[in-house]
Amino acid sequence: MWSFVLESGLGIFMESLLVSTGVVALAEIGDKTQLLAFILAARFKKPLPIIAGILVATIVNHGLAGALGAWITSAISPEVLRWVLGASFIGMAIWTMIPDEIDEDETQVAKRFGVFGASLITFFLAEMGDKTQIATVAMAAHYATPVMVVIGTTLGMLIADVPAVFVGDKLANKIPMKLVHSIAAGVFAILGVATLLGAGARFGL
Repeated sequence: MWSFVLESGLGIFMESLLVSTGVVALAEIGDKTQLLAFILAARFKKPLPIIAGILVATIVNHGLAGALGAWITSAISPEVLRWVLGASFIGMAIWTMIPDEIDEDETQVAKRFGVFGASLITFFLAEMGDKTQIATVAMAAHYATPVMVVIGTTLGMLIADVPAVFVGDKLANKIPMKLVHSIAAGVFAILGVATLLGAGARFGL
């Protein structure tokens, strides 16, 4: 019995980690924050402080999102939560297919702060209300394992943005953006439909 509980628990942890990593990495391709990585890398040509800023900003931003997701699971009844999460994932699928644009104001912060400070502030602000932040909230509530989800979404951000810092727009021109976004949207849609159909019962949803 205990071995079954342990295996089941490990399975949930691994699934939440792998799904959150994969879906965010795919959704970030061509996203606003990846465009920021291109711009900052081209402007400063100092990859390490840029990557450090991305990492800290993502941990703080997604940590807050994960905490919100954990709170939602305790504040909303399982039946209502199932419909809210299902609709949220389907909404994320649609949103993922909409191209992002970057505001010039988001890059102007770099003139007042150092490379690390500029990267941290611009990435944190760019992630506020962005699709990956909303996805982190939804997945943290869905899996009820917010720490693993935050680790996964942070890894996903780094997988998408670190290469952008090192190779810049040379990589962007070779990536089939529509295909990548379609895959990410498909994952979100599957999560949404599965949640609405009650597949999240083993997570208490």
